Amino acid sequence: MIRSFAGKTPRVAPDAFVSETAYVVGDVEIGAGSSVWPGAVVRGDVGPIRVGRNTHVEDNAVLHSATELDVGDDVMIGHGAVVHCRRIGRGVLIANAATVLDDAEVGDECIVAAGAVVVPRTVAPARSFIAGVPAQVRPMTEEQAARRDWGSDFYRSLAQRYREAGL
Repeated sequence: MIRSFAGKTPRVAPDAFVSETAYVVGDVEIGAGSSVWPGAVVRGDVGPIRVGRNTHVEDNAVLHSATELDVGDDVMIGHGAVVHCRRIGRGVLIANAATVLDDAEVGDECIVAAGAVVVPRTVAPARSFIAGVPAQVRPMTEEQAARRDWGSDFYRSLAQRYREAGL
């Protein structure tokens, strides 16, 4: 469901997929080739939310911010993740049930591990592995980097199949 709020209407690229059971409202922009899956909420009611190209917001994830939120290109946001921060860089994996809190910034090509809680105002540099409660930021290994990119092509193809099926 795509809804206007306070005079702002979401802008969704023609080739993006937004599930009819997702809720996208207000000052939101969703880039080309991106997808927003069932139960996901993208709430641009307080601050604007920009979702880049080929970025995938999986089932039941929540994107919201008290200020503004910029999500880069080629990002995977896993099932049940909460993204309530300032910036997610390009090529980031936010794994299932991870939480990224107010004013945090996650640099390019990072992984936020499943269940991690990134505390407010954390700034993680590019190619960091962020894990734990509270999350600790450390350099990413090559093995971790190899796992980061597996899902983007899969979700881009799956979204296309959903669009073709009229879903």
